[in-house]
Amino acid sequence: MEFDYVIAGGGSAGCVLAARLSEDPTVTVCLIEADGTGCDLPSRAPPLVAAMISGRPKIDNRAFRTVPQPGLNGRRSTTLGGSSSINAILYLRGQPADYDGWADQGAEGWDWASCLPCFLRAENNARGASGLHATGGPLGVTDQNAPRAISMAFLDACETLHIRPNPDFNGPAQEGAGLYQVTQFHDGPHKGERCSAATAYLHPVMGRPNLTVLPRRLAERVAIVDGRARGVILRKGGVRQPITARREVILSAGTFGSPKILMLSGIGPADALRAHGIAVTHELPGVGQNLQDHLGYTIGHASTRPDLPGLGPAGPLRLARAGLARWRNGEGLFTSPMAESGAFLKSDPALRRPDLQLHFVIGGVDDHPRKQPVRDGFSCHVCVLRPHSRGSVGLESAHPAQPPRIDPGYLSDPRDLPVLM
Repeated sequence: MEFDYVIAGGGSAGCVLAARLSEDPTVTVCLIEADGTGCDLPSRAPPLVAAMISGRPKIDNRAFRTVPQPGLNGRRSTTLGGSSSINAILYLRGQPADYDGWADQGAEGWDWASCLPCFLRAENNARGASGLHATGGPLGVTDQNAPRAISMAFLDACETLHIRPNPDFNGPAQEGAGLYQVTQFHDGPHKGERCSAATAYLHPVMGRPNLTVLPRRLAERVAIVDGRARGVILRKGGVRQPITARREVILSAGTFGSPKILMLSGIGPADALRAHGIAVTHELPGVGQNLQDHLGYTIGHASTRPDLPGLGPAGPLRLARAGLARWRNGEGLFTSPMAESGAFLKSDPALRRPDLQLHFVIGGVDDHPRKQPVRDGFSCHVCVLRPHSRGSVGLESAHPAQPPRIDPGYLSDPRDLPVLM
């Protein structure tokens, strides 16, 4: 098969790229995705993200494991790919200084002033248009329809601690405490469902004759001829198939997948490639380096409040009522992000911007929540936004089906632990 553009990876970026590029009817686009289509129930109902993390087998979640982390007393951690189909649906941009910092380091066109118009073009915000928000875009953004009383109590507690209220974390300033906006459809037959990159961008245009989507195909490597990327070698059911790109090959396989594909293609640190018997096509030492992950932990508290979900005696009845409310009018617990409220804080008042984020979760989350809660409760997730620790992504072997070797380097820099505490 031959196309103008071949996109390897159907995550948040891949879905947007496929939809936008195929707007031009004179070009052909192929999107390759290793997993499913994102149409199943757990990916549409936000609270069912727990099934994607703690279930066996895990749903819509590759659940990669890291190497043992010395900073965590040798523990291995499972990691998520950061997909818009399995996240907490919280609508949050980075801080303007994040983007300006990228531009200062040489990423031309990634400064805040250049990125803001792209954010606005994407948004369909139920609050309406303003200088920092927009309507009419494909991505549904809305306020939560009925946050629990316990979430409001968290905000009252923040105010008692002199943490200022913030009605919009994507507004002029991010610091403070408030309710999160969420990426959900806010009207129509899908009201209350997750609005992912797939449902916002890709699913509405799947009928375009110039767009081909190939799910459940593994992109093994980039086909390189005379020093140029000419296509992608994919695999399905043990059978390899070459896909030719007349114009461009675009890698959008995520933080872990893109470096893996590059290295399997012979692009990366030469010694690491040779160690796995891979011929070096182009030595590029930076591939897989400088991995940065915002480490966090949860603090849980048991509670028998009637507005909390859980697996206690009253849990099944609450969930049944929630399912009915979701089916009737697209509201209720099954539309909740679970992390309904939160805050952005400074670990040191002298800092110019927040370096910590809190998620207040209306559930007894244990280990994010890989261990199912055994009783009702609530939790607070603490996260460092810009850690100093750095990690890496490498290969475990030259076999494309083998997961990558992930070493986040958690707490390898001594400056991170005091911030988290």
